[in-house]
Amino acid sequence: MTILNKVFHLDSQFTKELPSADEKIDSIFISGYASANSVDRSGDVIPSSVWEKGMLNYLANPIILAHHDHDDPIGRMVEHKVDDKGLWIKARVSAAAEIFNLIKDGVVTAFSVGFRVLDAEYNSAAELFVIKELELIEISVVSVPCNQDTLFSLSKSFENDDDYKSFKLQFVPKSESAKGLESSTETSGITLKEIGMDPKELQQMLADAAEKAATNATKALLDAQAKAKAEAEAQAAADAAMQDRINKAVAAVTPSTTGAEKLLAEVTARIEAVEASGKKSLADLEATLKEKAAELEAIQKSKMTFAEGKDSSDISYADKEKAILLSKMSGKRVEDTKFGRDLLAKAAVGGKDPSHQASTTWELEVSLNMESEVRRKLVAAPLFRQIAMQTNVMTIPLNPEAGYGTWVTNTQFGTTASPGAAQTHQLKEITLNSYKLATTEYLMYEEEEDSLILLLPIIRDAMVRRVAKSVDKAFLLGAGAGADPVKGIATYDATSTNLVTNTGAASVATLRALRKSLGVWGLEPDNVTFIVCNDVYYDLLDDTTFQTMDKVGSKATLLTGMVGMVGNSPVIVSGELHNKTTGSSSTTTNIGAIAVATSNFVVGNQRGLRFDTQDLVETQRKVMVASLRTGMTQLTTNIGIGCDVLRWN
Repeated sequence: MTILNKVFHLDSQFTKELPSADEKIDSIFISGYASANSVDRSGDVIPSSVWEKGMLNYLANPIILAHHDHDDPIGRMVEHKVDDKGLWIKARVSAAAEIFNLIKDGVVTAFSVGFRVLDAEYNSAAELFVIKELELIEISVVSVPCNQDTLFSLSKSFENDDDYKSFKLQFVPKSESAKGLESSTETSGITLKEIGMDPKELQQMLADAAEKAATNATKALLDAQAKAKAEAEAQAAADAAMQDRINKAVAAVTPSTTGAEKLLAEVTARIEAVEASGKKSLADLEATLKEKAAELEAIQKSKMTFAEGKDSSDISYADKEKAILLSKMSGKRVEDTKFGRDLLAKAAVGGKDPSHQASTTWELEVSLNMESEVRRKLVAAPLFRQIAMQTNVMTIPLNPEAGYGTWVTNTQFGTTASPGAAQTHQLKEITLNSYKLATTEYLMYEEEEDSLILLLPIIRDAMVRRVAKSVDKAFLLGAGAGADPVKGIATYDATSTNLVTNTGAASVATLRALRKSLGVWGLEPDNVTFIVCNDVYYDLLDDTTFQTMDKVGSKATLLTGMVGMVGNSPVIVSGELHNKTTGSSSTTTNIGAIAVATSNFVVGNQRGLRFDTQDLVETQRKVMVASLRTGMTQLTTNIGIGCDVLRWN
């Protein structure tokens, strides 16, 4: 076992988020803290600060696995944050995963985070092991965590004490490792007790430990220097004594004895020859080291490394995305572009051609990831229930009014009145249409592959933002006719009145009036969402009764654009609504706020984001089109009003 590269597993419980009972479930979200930065009962500490750097490689392709099996991906991490509690993560698990139902039913409830320790500090006296740098390898969901008491312990990750001691020897100071890491929870009659430190106490302990280590290192260095100086002085004294004996022997020989002079000259010549030979050997060794160092540096700086057994999973998502988009823009297959050929060569295993992965797996992964990024930028669309459509037109049956039951008196038992009055269901049908949304980019024939790679991030970001803005604007303000086919929620409320003038200020009371106009649809706070423009948001900040995010506390959600709550209903800001204008009475250009009962609307998605390209020979250009199909409709109109708007005078 290679102890330095050992992978540790940090286990924690997660919570799950399920859609409503009548909604088709195509995924599930799970979230929880993977670690806490306080000292646990095992004396091991993982500070929050190490996760930001330790996650860099993992964020390139944040896949979630099942039971640490690299061949069984089940979803992706969609959000994460590092705070004073530790690392918090949120993941989306696909319904296509075999483990999906086990997570949904609460059988599988734990995260297991695998990482390698790159740098740490161990204090044998305090029995404290502080991890200073790590590398996140993977995140899995597991049924039975490796550490069942959910407290992280390095020692439990080893098969025996000898392996654990060998691991700690890599991180303790030399003065401690020389002692054999003998330590005990009881020393000199003093028993160390379990303590829970806050971050300040932990920082002070680390500072004291660092100061002690520096003092010990300085003392060891001074002792080594003193020892070296003593040895040098002893050697100098020995050399001086030897030279003195030689001088006395020479002085004892008469000047006429030439044999002694010849012997002394020969000894001197041999000494000089040895010194010259030693200098030459040192010079040759130095040159060799420089030559090998250059080779090692060249290998390290190489852009591509090849090793037996590599596969496409070793390629970062960013490179896959560049290869697919470059293929689409240039109108070539992935393997026909220089960048794609290099990636496929890197992914080749045993001489096999992996090009089919680029045309299927990579393209699907890029499409799903960009579609997810579009949805992360949406403000209005995620508020409503989402359903999958097989065709562009879908008919949905509804029973809008359930009616009332019948009270049966004692005298009616056993009679025809005992079952109560019969009810006739007033079933009706609504039609949900999905419409195509497309955006186009043009590239000249003269664009070279290297320049296209530089343009890819700009083009990609523009297309994602353009699609997200268009979907949000349609769902909020769409006219529902002609070139604007999606009917937005504001358009459904054609009878709303002006509640605030252009010179007036919106307030919490204004939004409450909007909610009141929803009728029975506004009785449940969780079913109502306020969508406001920038001007209304700043008006609300001036209202001291407005609950901003810092006052909401545990009721806070993760809705995109959410800035606070009014009456336990979320308030989100959208740049697609209209700010205050002067002299305008148009009902389509002066909408500043909307109150909507989200459960009364449904969004249909027929097709996710896809890319198509075509050559335009007459203009010597290539056209690239990104498109998707989506739509929205109101479910019922006979019970209350599904939405209401604030319009400026």
